[in-house]
Amino acid sequence: MTQAVRPALAAFALVLLAGCATRDEGALLGVFTPYRVEVVQGNVVTAETARAVRPGMSRTQVREILGSPLLTDPFHADRWDYVFAIRRPGTEPQTRRVTAYFEGERLVRLEADDLPTEQAFVASIDNFPKPRRLPVLELSDEQLRQLTPPRPAEAAAPAPTTEPPARTYPPLEPEVR
Repeated sequence: MTQAVRPALAAFALVLLAGCATRDEGALLGVFTPYRVEVVQGNVVTAETARAVRPGMSRTQVREILGSPLLTDPFHADRWDYVFAIRRPGTEPQTRRVTAYFEGERLVRLEADDLPTEQAFVASIDNFPKPRRLPVLELSDEQLRQLTPPRPAEAAAPAPTTEPPARTYPPLEPEVR
């Protein structure tokens, strides 16, 4: 390499490395943003599902409604912890906890954070852009008049009445004489 190329390559490498520590949440040179993975952990427990759980239910019934608990502690066998966390780009991170307490095989109580309804939860994670104008899916009367009517179907030719010849197959086993 020539003496003039080395400093130019070093300067280019420094510019690329400086892009790794930009101020706009990782945007490279303020333009390119790396893909951020959506992280969802645990079971979504909404207000509707929590209301479906009643004291006196068996562990199996609670599991059918809320799903398998995220945390079960061998030292606290009568306690199930449901922890939910979601980090989605463009929305606020959310964390919720629901704890089910049992005596033997029966639910005693359910303690929970302030749980959203299903609609409120979906609205809180919905960051997709909404279409500004929906397309019209109906034709106007003028457009209907401009359409050409469909042609009547041609009569199908009658099927031949002669049956195909019967097929004969060789025997599967040789004849014994």
